[in-house]
Amino acid sequence: MTKIRLFKTVAGLRAYLGGQPPGKTVGLVPTMGALHAGHASLIRRALGETDRVVVSIFVNPLQFGSNEDFGRYPRQLESDCQFCEDLGVDAVFSPSPEELGIVSEQETTRVIPPESMMSTLCGLFRPGHFEGVATIVTKLLTTVEPDVAYFGEKDAQQLAIIRRLVVDLNLGVTIKGCPIVRETSGLAYSSRNQYLSETERKQAIWIFYALKLAEEAFKQGERQRATLLKIVQEELALHPSLKVQYLALVDPQTLSPLDTVEEAGLLAIAVYVGSTRLIDNVILRVRQPIIAIDGPAGAGKSTVTRRVAKALNLVYLDTGAMYRAIAWLVSKSGVSLEDQGAIAELVTHAKLDFSPPTEGAPLRISINGEDVSEAIRTPEVTALVSQISAQPAVRAKLVSYQQDLGKKGGLVAEGRDIGTNVFPDAELKIFLTASVQERAKRRWLDFQDQGDGMTLEQLEQDIQQRDYRDSHRSLAPLRQAVDAIEINTDGLTIEEVTDKIIYFYQKIISY
Repeated sequence: MTKIRLFKTVAGLRAYLGGQPPGKTVGLVPTMGALHAGHASLIRRALGETDRVVVSIFVNPLQFGSNEDFGRYPRQLESDCQFCEDLGVDAVFSPSPEELGIVSEQETTRVIPPESMMSTLCGLFRPGHFEGVATIVTKLLTTVEPDVAYFGEKDAQQLAIIRRLVVDLNLGVTIKGCPIVRETSGLAYSSRNQYLSETERKQAIWIFYALKLAEEAFKQGERQRATLLKIVQEELALHPSLKVQYLALVDPQTLSPLDTVEEAGLLAIAVYVGSTRLIDNVILRVRQPIIAIDGPAGAGKSTVTRRVAKALNLVYLDTGAMYRAIAWLVSKSGVSLEDQGAIAELVTHAKLDFSPPTEGAPLRISINGEDVSEAIRTPEVTALVSQISAQPAVRAKLVSYQQDLGKKGGLVAEGRDIGTNVFPDAELKIFLTASVQERAKRRWLDFQDQGDGMTLEQLEQDIQQRDYRDSHRSLAPLRQAVDAIEINTDGLTIEEVTDKIIYFYQKIISY
């Protein structure tokens, strides 16, 4: 195992990152230290999805109020570095306030998020907190320049604000939220949990229990804010040692208050357990489950995905058809494939409409009002798809479109990074794989039927090279999501693989 690098200066970290091989992706996990299992889940996600991982450890003075716990917040850099090294992190960045340009609060340039996002939830009780968070996170993002930055969903208001500032400041980074990690009791991991006495820790478990009661009512069809909040309040009233600071139902992205959950709601709470303030939340989504299927070429993803969609009456999201539609548009526009700027302009303003196949009608796809369902299947378009899909602007456009289509759920999609990037919150993630020998044999049998004379050895070599290219792409590389179920299809029929996926889906539904 390579020894972890510790950098305390911006110059040192930038020199280190600048010396990395070109094309390598960088993941950033910003923390304030006192690392625990929740941080470990963020780090593992970053390690699984990027080539180099930097963990920042910085207790940010700008986000603490005058009567808060800045002075006693746990600082344990040596053990935190060991924690990161054991997980396989490449570098830790632990600067001083002065190194990040914080001389005094009055003399520091600040990033100020929208007032509407700061004047709710924690922001009501922690004035200046989210300005401090936004300022330091912006400094970290512009210093490290990661491809992806990972944040925990426990700090849901922080996550929403950071996503907004990245959009508003046009920062070239993807922000990924990661699920809350909990102790076996249900208590969300937090660096402040170490403040709790044994008695207080036992009391704190009722916070999540109360949220779960509301979540269960939501699953049974309850959508009204007043009823959902009342369920939590009535449960916590049975535990007078817990002092609720706030309890609210808001939109997870805008943080606007909700009276009724129509697509998604964030049920968030802050509670004092003794002198320790804890936050927690649950996301309430009005959507059917999503199945994300990833895997290498030749593993049978396309065929299996179509069969799963049909068997479960889900929408088959044909992402390949969408890339073909963009390739068709570029070819008709006369724009050079080398002119990425012109393609980005063209794609940004394109309007795509996707009508999934039904029992009586095939897939229909149109772009800028023109039906191209047949035109995208021509050899000319096929020849362009690979080069077009490798362009960042095309990818960004279509991932955003696919995510919009997924808001209501009830779909299954396959690709290289469906579970890691397109639908990272999919209820079921499958990584479909098979040995090189098995995949080569399947292709060889197909070629035999077509009269092609390629040998097994040639096919195995081709597949190995394709696997390498797909897993080493700078854009959308093949990755297995850390929470994906791997299914090796060696020796299995298409029906057997389909049945396995349906079995896992039904387990999720019943849960």
